[in-house]
Amino acid sequence: MKRILTITLCCLGAAALLVSCNGNASKKAGKDAGKAAADSVAAAEQTQRTMEKIANLPAEPVFDIITSMGVIKIKLYADTPRHRENFAKLALEKYYDGILFHRVINGFMIQAGDPLTKDPANKARFGTGGPDYTVPAEFVAAHDHKKGALAAARRGDTVNPYKESSGSQFYLVQGDAHFLDGEYTVFGETIEGLDVIDKIASVQTDGRDCPLQDVKIVTIKLAE
Repeated sequence: MKRILTITLCCLGAAALLVSCNGNASKKAGKDAGKAAADSVAAAEQTQRTMEKIANLPAEPVFDIITSMGVIKIKLYADTPRHRENFAKLALEKYYDGILFHRVINGFMIQAGDPLTKDPANKARFGTGGPDYTVPAEFVAAHDHKKGALAAARRGDTVNPYKESSGSQFYLVQGDAHFLDGEYTVFGETIEGLDVIDKIASVQTDGRDCPLQDVKIVTIKLAE
């Protein structure tokens, strides 16, 4: 009888513990679901605010690319609207914060915009990252690869016959790059900070043209 009573009490205890665990699991699942819903609402509201800001931008908005080596002030062109809106959206969403200039060639250009560069463990893959979309080419004859030109990087012609631009990667021309005219979309230009481009272009690089010391984009924001 005593043994039966002990077993019964143990079973009751185990059942109580199971109910308690299930109750805690349910509460956690409820909290997680509530947080996910709240995060989703917050993200939707943030996207809405961003789109409202883009809708109210001037025809040729000016942004400050704040880097670890100085500020580069750029103007986006009105006649490359897809690239203008995409760059503005990413900048306003803080997509570029903490991204590195991963490819630097003195006398040619400096390139950034790959989110993989936020993690040093991805170094072998630098230059391959970005959002899961491309931007249709917008070639405008008046926009050439002059010094300070802002242009979109892209994959090569073999896999990209329509010359569509990367969803996020861009470069700033530092030297002679006119041979790229009509091949890569130029969608803006530098209006201040050419000296900063020169400074970044002069850093030491490895065999893959990646700076030996990080050159970082702190943030990109609308100029005041």
